[in-house]
Amino acid sequence: MPVLDDAVCTPSGHIYSREAIVTYLLTRSKQLKEQRLAYESKLEAAQHRKSLQEHKAHETTKQKFVQKDQGATHITTKTHSKDFDSSLKKKIDTESKEDGKKTLKRTSYWLAEFQPSHTAEEEDDDDVYRSIGPEPPKRPSSPMSGNPLRLKDLTPLHLIREPPLSSSEGKVVCAVSNKAITTQPVVAIKSTGQVMLQSCYDELVKPTMTCPITGKKLKEKDVIILQKAASGFASSGETVAKKYRPTLT
Repeated sequence: MPVLDDAVCTPSGHIYSREAIVTYLLTRSKQLKEQRLAYESKLEAAQHRKSLQEHKAHETTKQKFVQKDQGATHITTKTHSKDFDSSLKKKIDTESKEDGKKTLKRTSYWLAEFQPSHTAEEEDDDDVYRSIGPEPPKRPSSPMSGNPLRLKDLTPLHLIREPPLSSSEGKVVCAVSNKAITTQPVVAIKSTGQVMLQSCYDELVKPTMTCPITGKKLKEKDVIILQKAASGFASSGETVAKKYRPTLT
């Protein structure tokens, strides 16, 4: 019986042409690498800008303190203590007012006086990092499930077809029963690549956890439930994707 050597499935059970999914993964990996370099560059620039803002604020506070200290007169310890307490109270009151304004601005953003009017130098932490955008993922995602996907996650499938009728290809058949697979639930054995009806797996394989085709022992994690196409299990073996054409996006 003819065998499709190019079919692979993902951990989610979706079937692809190996050429198509490998091309997709390589292309997306390259794109993500470029996106991460751009992201890291923006992040570094944002951190540098934040550092400059903090340094500027520190220098401003320091300069005000020096100017005030140089203009102070000689006073007694008691008077100095009172003045210090008074200055500290004013500072606390000022900071409390500023905190109050920030809270009011956050909860009453519709008021005209609280509309954004700050310059780039006055951006807060959220503004600085919001412009960067989300961090790109470290690896490509599966086209169908959206889960992270690596080349080594792909399982080669040993798909067997029944003899073709006239000019059309025959349907994929169960490796154990040789029954044609259409809309029935199907599983693949990860360690051997064998594809079979789930009913055959439940009745003949699961009790001993031994592959009836290869004789290899199996584990539960070796069993992948294959996803059916819109017209059944590949209404005769069609894969989710046969060719991947990279786009510029």
